[in-house]
Amino acid sequence: MDKETEKHIIEIEKKLAYLEDFVNQLQDVCVGQAKQIDVLKQENKLISGKLQDLSDSLEEIPDRKPPHY
Repeated sequence: MDKETEKHIIEIEKKLAYLEDFVNQLQDVCVGQAKQIDVLKQENKLISGKLQDLSDSLEEIPDRKPPHY
């Protein structure tokens, strides 16, 4: 194998190593975001349930003009 071909192969291997590292970092970020999304979904469900409970427990507001009108 001549020097030029060996040099190109080494450069390609370097780029591949950087690409593999980038993909691993990207995967870590995606996994972290997926976990965060799951937590936010749970919180949203909890808050929605509490809001529904509050709205069910409130008396219905009469449909009339306020006294200052």
